[in-house]
Amino acid sequence: MGKSLYDNNARAKALFEQANEILGFRISDIMFNGTEEDLKRTEVTQPAVFLHSVIAFLCLDNPRPDMTAGHSLGEFSALVANNTLAFEDALRLVAIRANAMQKACEATPSTMAAVLALDDAKVEEICASITDDIVVPANYNCPGQLVISGTVPAVEKACELMKAAGAKRALILPVGGAFHSPLMAPAQAELQAAIEKTTFNTPSCPVYQNVVAKAVTDPAEIRKNLISQLTGAVRWTQSVQAMIADGAKRFTEVGPGKVLQGLIQKIDKNVTVDGISTGLEEAIAK
Repeated sequence: MGKSLYDNNARAKALFEQANEILGFRISDIMFNGTEEDLKRTEVTQPAVFLHSVIAFLCLDNPRPDMTAGHSLGEFSALVANNTLAFEDALRLVAIRANAMQKACEATPSTMAAVLALDDAKVEEICASITDDIVVPANYNCPGQLVISGTVPAVEKACELMKAAGAKRALILPVGGAFHSPLMAPAQAELQAAIEKTTFNTPSCPVYQNVVAKAVTDPAEIRKNLISQLTGAVRWTQSVQAMIADGAKRFTEVGPGKVLQGLIQKIDKNVTVDGISTGLEEAIAK
């Protein structure tokens, strides 16, 4: 992750070294040479994805987005891209968020599941019908793809009900806990304290935040929504639809992989979608 940027771009190398110093360990070494197990460590995964996305963006030639958005963790990258957060401040918040979420995961056995080919309203109805435990819609990824989150028994029960209701699949995901659910509440206080100590600037363009799925430019509201995101749903479908309604015609995904490009194409086939990922790092480096 990001090795060709480090090797070929002086600014990228400086940013990676700055990240190593901020985090207190050489995350760049793990990103470039670590095993899959190394990359799955809590203190590594979220900062690594953040760094790959943000450093690739910062090494672009004078990027000027008209609007930004990020899926879950990616919202922090989006806030660097629109100048709300400084690189180093965002990285510190990401590290604190990752560790706080891990503690919350360890407090209660929990999980997530992907539900395919079932209307959002039906998924919401089934989750609401389970009143003796916690299971909620967590990620509205695209039409026909919604992720639910909660305690292990509640998610398993919901999956059976989803299949009975006609879902093509209801698949438990290999994740550490119930992200974007009330079970993440213990992590909120720690993240909130860190956010309240961090400078949030007036953004250079709107950010479409996960929990409200609309354009936000007020730093105080951005803070509030970032805290709420830990326990609130990622409304990606609604966010992309709002961006398109506000004039977006071209979306560029910056970071590892093409997942968001695929989701956006499923949300609206009429927009242009491209990406700046590992395969294009050499071009950025030049």
